[in-house]
Amino acid sequence: MASTILFVVIYLILNAFLVWYDVRQGLLPDRFTCPLLWAGLFYFGWFNPALLQEKVFGAIAGYGGFAALYWGYRFLRHQEGLGYGDVKFLAALGAWHGWEALPLLIFIAALLASGVVCLMTLKCRNLQIIKNPLPFGPFLAGAGLIIAYQSIFRSIVNLQP
Repeated sequence: MASTILFVVIYLILNAFLVWYDVRQGLLPDRFTCPLLWAGLFYFGWFNPALLQEKVFGAIAGYGGFAALYWGYRFLRHQEGLGYGDVKFLAALGAWHGWEALPLLIFIAALLASGVVCLMTLKCRNLQIIKNPLPFGPFLAGAGLIIAYQSIFRSIVNLQP
């Protein structure tokens, strides 16, 4: 139990650093995304090896899906539409939440980002805000927390008689 709490704290701290960096500098540094990925894989490899394969596939699917999006957009538009830090961040979230959670995670992140853009547009009454780049990392982190809360809640409900 104490080891699980330690890894949850690591997850939360690394996510907080990633959100802070992305909001302030528009970057998701490898020095936080890589430890987040490896902490997730280490946790499941050590404490729940039955789920390790699913988590490895989650990391691969997260990386592969967003990398395809990154390179496809770059090929078609000759500019970045998504930062490569977001690719690595989704891989890390895939390592923690598994491949099955990724579609919902991406949907929630996109929904959160869309809501923020709508609110910012209404507040500023300026459509020019839509043309500014929006850091997507905070929304991925928020979606990861929502997915984590949902899975923890589900496991608690299943434990009760």
